[in-house]
Amino acid sequence: MNRTPSSAAREQADAVQGAGPDSGSTLSNGLKQRHLSMIALGGVIGAGLFVGSREGIAAAGPSIVLAYAVSGALVMLIMRMLGEMSAANPASGSFSVHAERSIGSWAGFTVGWMFTALLCVAVAAEALGAADVMIQWFPGTEPWMWVLLFMVIFTGTNLAAVSNFGEFEFWFAALKVAAIGIFLVLGLLAIFGVLPGTQAPGTAHLTGDGGFLPKGVDGLMVGLLASVFAYGGLETVTIAAAESKDPVRGVASAVRTAMWRIALFYVGSMAVIVTVIPWNDSSIAKAGPYVAVLDYLKIPAAGQIMNVVILVALLSAMNANLYGSSRMAFSLTARGQGPAFLAKVSGGVPRRAVLMCSAFGFVAVLLSILWPDTVFQWLLNMVGAAVLVVWGFIAAAQLRMRRLLEREAPEKLVVKMWAFPVLTWVALAGIAAVLLLMLRDESQRLQLLFTGGFGLVLTIVGLARQRALGRGADLTKP
Repeated sequence: MNRTPSSAAREQADAVQGAGPDSGSTLSNGLKQRHLSMIALGGVIGAGLFVGSREGIAAAGPSIVLAYAVSGALVMLIMRMLGEMSAANPASGSFSVHAERSIGSWAGFTVGWMFTALLCVAVAAEALGAADVMIQWFPGTEPWMWVLLFMVIFTGTNLAAVSNFGEFEFWFAALKVAAIGIFLVLGLLAIFGVLPGTQAPGTAHLTGDGGFLPKGVDGLMVGLLASVFAYGGLETVTIAAAESKDPVRGVASAVRTAMWRIALFYVGSMAVIVTVIPWNDSSIAKAGPYVAVLDYLKIPAAGQIMNVVILVALLSAMNANLYGSSRMAFSLTARGQGPAFLAKVSGGVPRRAVLMCSAFGFVAVLLSILWPDTVFQWLLNMVGAAVLVVWGFIAAAQLRMRRLLEREAPEKLVVKMWAFPVLTWVALAGIAAVLLLMLRDESQRLQLLFTGGFGLVLTIVGLARQRALGRGADLTKP
């Protein structure tokens, strides 16, 4: 039997004196500021950047720089809104809690379980990707062996103290930041002709080879779609902040540095790639853009170096997604939005939620092996556009939450959304534009329809639960 929100709040308050509903204080506060800083820093450097960017470059050519800049600007607005709400009310459920408080319990239910499903499926996809890398090094092995090993390792780290998760992510992120930093330095040296054996390319590759828009506006739009989904995962830092000693400071710091991180890592690296080598160079499609540039610069063992970086990126994302999904599931159940047994915390960790999410991820892996083109593909399609749904709820929640905070607790506005409410509406318009682009793109349309159907089912269930329990939006607690 599910608990009511009041009973969940009382249980949490009993566990830690003075804790409010889903304050996150029933969980441990083992994450340090350096953990949060590196999680935020490394969170923008994922496998989507290292692997997925090749499709964007192939579609948009040099204009991929513009595509990443535009989508990056949208993500900065989303993170600023999320930062405003999370700094005011740190919670392990992050945007799910904000949506419930400002829109209604159905909204928190819908966006929370959709995000949980997204992360669980992502855990499976990343485990399979990491297994593929390992098979290249150990050709006699089977994918399921590596998947099982990775699942056991990261389930173990997430079952232990949260500081273990923080340490893993700290060093994973440090390796990714170091790798992308070295890549950018080498690329800039090559662009200015300082690197031995290279000549300054100037704008030859940016304006030649078909021009800046070799495939026209349509190509730019496809590149824009590819770049939008590469930014997924930034939201996890606001979930992790609830388990830190100073969540307000942690969220504020992460959000305030989002602009230069996105500009440097994503837009900067895309600019380096398409400036150093032609966008249509066959090596980009074959080996990936980063390996192609390093090979061009005659860096020894470039392919193996990037394989290590890609493996680290995949394992980092796998670890972070298992953490994020378990915390979101815990938050939902603690608020009476799911099976109550998942809300139990032991040793400061929601171990039952961790086990459920890791089990779901492993089942998804089995489905990918047994029915890769049917059941697993349906799972991928169901969560294909989920990040856009999450962003939409964040923007809608912030529109209402900001008014409540200004009226009832203005001192909590440590981080403020720029030019409110104009830029919030701009972000919503941007999300709508991306959805329209997905409808227009035949390869993306099916994902959008599946995700829409999944979201509709969750909304209907959420509204039914809200009506049955007589719960509307909690507009009394900013």
